[in-house]
Amino acid sequence: MYPLLINRFYALLIISFTCLIASCKKEEYAIPDPVSELTNDCIKRTLGPNIATMPIEFAYAMALPKSKGKIISAQVEASIAGGTGTYLEHNSYFTNPSGQDVPVRVGTPSVNDGLTTKVNFNVDTNAATLRYYYTIPEEARGKTVTFTFSSTASDGSSASYKMGPYTISKMDIKRNLAVSNGNAAYVSIEDMAVYNNTTAPANAAKIDLVYLFRATPTTFLHALVSPAADAQYLPGVTLPAGVNRSTKLRKVFNLQDYNLARINVGLYIEDRDFQEINLADAPNYAIALRAEAGTWIQTTDNKYRAYIYLNSVNANGSAVISMLRYAL
Repeated sequence: MYPLLINRFYALLIISFTCLIASCKKEEYAIPDPVSELTNDCIKRTLGPNIATMPIEFAYAMALPKSKGKIISAQVEASIAGGTGTYLEHNSYFTNPSGQDVPVRVGTPSVNDGLTTKVNFNVDTNAATLRYYYTIPEEARGKTVTFTFSSTASDGSSASYKMGPYTISKMDIKRNLAVSNGNAAYVSIEDMAVYNNTTAPANAAKIDLVYLFRATPTTFLHALVSPAADAQYLPGVTLPAGVNRSTKLRKVFNLQDYNLARINVGLYIEDRDFQEINLADAPNYAIALRAEAGTWIQTTDNKYRAYIYLNSVNANGSAVISMLRYAL
């Protein structure tokens, strides 16, 4: 090495060693300040996009010194009133040695009054953690919502905690739709529904896909096919009058959106995925589908994009599907 480079090398080595010693130095432990008044905290427990009709779950904790009295009420005020099924639990929870959450009743069932959901305590306690379930209403779609959690104590004190804002997705969701070959085979993205041979003719203009199952050839099996696809992808199918849309599809594997699959894989499809995906060159059929496969979809009128997930399939020619839909 040249002398200058050698000097730089040793300088860097000394600095690195000094930093290593500093990083290994034991930090002084400070005893937390004792709680001297009513305090509160909150966490959002649900992950992924916030979809209308589905719940957002929070855990709201509150405590005050025993010498100060007891908690008498807790409430949540949302900026948009929650839908049916919105409530604040009147149970607190503790975790037992087996790791299970055990409920302990601390108040009367919650009451909703406009934007507010409230629980009145009826036990003598100075600490509790309540769970709040906010059902996202249709009117919140595409907007933001905020929450103010608050509690009051018998000594007249109060505490509050703000959460949000949270953006509500534009997506729609529909789960567990049964499809079957030759009967409940006609899928409408607009209606997020499946029609059969009897109901399909009256809804012909809104049918985007046909579900099929063909055991042979083995490269076909379960399929979602556009009504306007080439006849080779609709073998033996006579479509109801007016069922003629040319829908674009792209099949994918290993995209198990949690809200559709209900398995703990930690994947979520969001609004941005629908906004950015390009299906311009996608075909109008998807064959050889299997359980846990999915298909991206764009309707022929470019009104919607969707993602259909196959929850399960059966060799008798039936399946269960779930879908997310995004209005363009």
